[in-house]
Order: sequence, then C-alpha cells, then structure tokens
Amino acid sequence: MKAGIVRFPGSNCDEDALRAVADVLGQEAVYCWHKDHDLQGVDLVILPGGFSYGDYLRPGAIARFSPIMQEVVAFAQRGGPVLAICNGFQIACEAGLLPGALLRNDHLHFISAPTDLRVESIATRFTSEYHIGQVIRMPIAHGDGRYTVDADTLARLEGEGQVVFRYVTPDGQATADGNPNGSMRNIAGIVNSAGNVLGMMPHPERAMESALGSTDGLPLFRSILESLTAGAGA
Repeated sequence: MKAGIVRFPGSNCDEDALRAVADVLGQEAVYCWHKDHDLQGVDLVILPGGFSYGDYLRPGAIARFSPIMQEVVAFAQRGGPVLAICNGFQIACEAGLLPGALLRNDHLHFISAPTDLRVESIATRFTSEYHIGQVIRMPIAHGDGRYTVDADTLARLEGEGQVVFRYVTPDGQATADGNPNGSMRNIAGIVNSAGNVLGMMPHPERAMESALGSTDGLPLFRSILESLTAGAGA
C-alpha cells in the first residue's frame, strides 16, 4: 500500500498520519503538496487534521479549492479510498465528497481529550477489523466538530448504514453525556454512499501505539490495507 498524505498550509497532523502508515503499519507513505496536481500513484489518500489556511472563512472552505483537491475528488470518483480526519473531514464536506457540515462545538470551546466511540458498521473497507458495537477510544482535538446535516440526508445516512462511528459513554451509550460537541445523533464518522470516503473527527493516527494511550486506530488502518490487498489479488 502506498498512502499519500495531503499537506495544506496549516496542517499539523500530517506527520502523525505518515508515521502511522510508515512506521507502525510498515507501508509506503508520501506527502502530496496542496499546490500540486500529482497524487504520485497512491492507493490511499489521507486528508489530515490541522487548521488548513488558518480556518479562514470556515474550516476547509479554502482548502477545498487547492489544486490537489481536484485530483483527490477524481481519485474518489474512481473508487479510490480517502480517509478524511478532523480538518480533513471538514475539507471533504466542503468539497462535496461527504454530505453535511462540521459546525462550532455546541459549548463553543476547543476540546482536546480521549473520547469513546461505538463502531456502528463493519461493512466498509475502513472497519472490517472491528466488530459491531465495539467501544473504542481515540483522541479528539477540534473546535468545529459538531456534525450537522438536513433531516432527509440524516435519515438516509442512518438507513443506509453510512454512520460508521458514534460518540458514546464508556459503557457504549449514545447519550448527551457521551457527546463532546453536540453532533447530531452523536455522529463521529460517516462514509459516502459508495463507501470509499470516510470522514471522522476523532484521530485514529494518534491511537496506533500503546505509548500514546490507545491502539484502537490500528484496526482501521489494517482494514484499509486488507481491502487494498484483497482488491489487488482479485
């Protein structure tokens, strides 16, 4: 597997993503500069966290016009897997790769903390190494993470199994107490209708090693690797 991590001005989780792929998973990883039109033949695109373009206008609003995003959108339209994390999720929504928007946290504060999630779907190329209902722990770090979408789209996301992760309490309950930012239905991560673009606010690349407090992000990257390996062998 060859992963391409897109670097925007203001990205600050790009090195975390590269380390997750190269050092922990043992796969090839390269940086893709925001001004380029070359994805360098990658098998996976990662839109990392950070504050692209300083979050001017609103998070992701300027980054979606970067030249590299033309290639990312085309890659996704061809069925290539895209992992959009935190600011990457915001960019993916702005670029039309995913429905909805990420708005200011309901308490209007930036929050950085370990967070419990419940796995809602394993029928994706990102989650096959988990099991349904599994409660996992990953850090979040955002001020604009409140997932919001219109009622019809929300019903479709729920009905078609596109909600992949949900914020929960440690015992797995999707209540207000387990919701760190006011996201609709405690939604923490979704996939597009084709299932090849995952957007999530929590950081799996920061949950790859026990020294960091959790290895619950590792199955996500292993799931992607497994899906690409299976596809290559088909």
